[in-house]
Amino acid sequence: MEEINSSLVDWSRAQFALTAIYHWFFVPLTLGLAFILAFMESIYVKTGNPEWKKITKFWMTIFGINFAIGVATGIILEFEFGTNWSNYSWFVGDIFGTPLAIEGIMAFFLESTFIAVMFFGWNKVSKRFHLVSTWLVAFGANISALWILVANGWMQFPAGMYFNPDTVRNEMHNFWEVLFSPVAVHKFLHTITSGFTLASIFVVGVSAWFLLKKRERSFALKSILVASIFGLISSLYLAFTGDSSARYVAEKQPMKFAAMEGLYEGRTNAPLVAFGILGSKKIEEGKQHHDFLMKLEIPSMLSILAFQDAKAFVPGINDLVYGNEKYRVMSTSEKIVRGNLARETLKEFKEAKESGNTAHYDSIKTVFLSEHFQKNYFCYFGYSYFNKPEMVIPNVPTSFYSFHIMVFLGFYFIAFFVVALVLLYKDTLDKSRWFLRVALWAIPLPYIASQAGWILAEVGRQPWVIQDYMPTMAAVSRLSTTSVQITFFLFAILFTALLIAEIKILIRQIKIGPKEGGH
Repeated sequence: MEEINSSLVDWSRAQFALTAIYHWFFVPLTLGLAFILAFMESIYVKTGNPEWKKITKFWMTIFGINFAIGVATGIILEFEFGTNWSNYSWFVGDIFGTPLAIEGIMAFFLESTFIAVMFFGWNKVSKRFHLVSTWLVAFGANISALWILVANGWMQFPAGMYFNPDTVRNEMHNFWEVLFSPVAVHKFLHTITSGFTLASIFVVGVSAWFLLKKRERSFALKSILVASIFGLISSLYLAFTGDSSARYVAEKQPMKFAAMEGLYEGRTNAPLVAFGILGSKKIEEGKQHHDFLMKLEIPSMLSILAFQDAKAFVPGINDLVYGNEKYRVMSTSEKIVRGNLARETLKEFKEAKESGNTAHYDSIKTVFLSEHFQKNYFCYFGYSYFNKPEMVIPNVPTSFYSFHIMVFLGFYFIAFFVVALVLLYKDTLDKSRWFLRVALWAIPLPYIASQAGWILAEVGRQPWVIQDYMPTMAAVSRLSTTSVQITFFLFAILFTALLIAEIKILIRQIKIGPKEGGH
């Protein structure tokens, strides 16, 4: 086995994480604000009230600033698959590339075609054609997210694939299985609704600033009304998709599920930690665990969340690492043995092919491609890279706190929108300065929740880049660590400058406010 440069792996992961985190500062606002724009313009076309045109054009300017900078970071992110993760790019064959190619051809061109009409077509095309263009931009932006999240969902739960031993690559055999994988579908729905929620809070918060400054009262109240209705619906659906996503994590990625609850010893009637503070990691009798300094639990809720059965057994980290015969949980050591057998069989196949031993080649290929071998041995291929079972444990504190921050803020957002709508209904929102201040300072919170969700998704599945098939350490390109370090710091400077620039431009544009007459 080729020796792995752990420093190279760590710096490559850090660089990709840096790019992804900065990119995701821009994407969710684009996803949600595009639909808010479409709703506002629909009201304008329906009512003919020029004030709605003024409102739409203001938020359209904010959308344009955010969209432009988001595209720049996204392009860099896709290039990194080829530069820093070439082994991964080879191993996944056409599976990962297909959704990204469709995203580029379909969604990007859909957006780029109609975004020009949306921004520059006012008074040049009919109201209805302009409205259609705005809706198509909204759908285009979210279709872009669909294909990217399908690709990511496949990494979390490989489906619809066939491993070709001749090319040593995974190849797609069923596009629809990849597209409609339950993990991919729920990841898409959960992610875009988080963007809808973020954009809604952003609009409410900015509008609250205008009310605090006693400016643009009608504009602000109308913006808050649209954003709060959209936000409440989105945040409720966000909680629903979060619940269903958790069940798929429990089924397909049980180690991530255990880590996000800090569950080391599996149990029936497993409680959900509503709030907790982890202590230091300890090793006792060869097994590791974290004590809780304090915690508040909801009895049996984790079993219900995972399997919709209060009496269901939820495996803990130690069960998954060391096995649990009573509940038929296979140990990681056994998976390593099976993965090594799969790897040795592949090596033997390659040697038979190179030596021209046709009979032996055909015999091994028949065994390798048999359903029994695929389901019992090759499915653990990635475990052959590990020399001790504990290597499959992700960073538990990071996973635990990311999950609980995300969930807590998710429920907070529901309450936030309910309060906003109640105050609007009572016609006291602009007089409730306490809520306006809360709304203004709430703007960063959905960004925190959204980033926490991605940290959980990606850190929680470590050490895998493709669940069970390819660990992160095997996916990295063979580059010099120094070159990755240099580009890391260059990207950090560039992305920080872009983020600062966007914030300054947005603040300047918000201070200018909506233009009279919507011109």
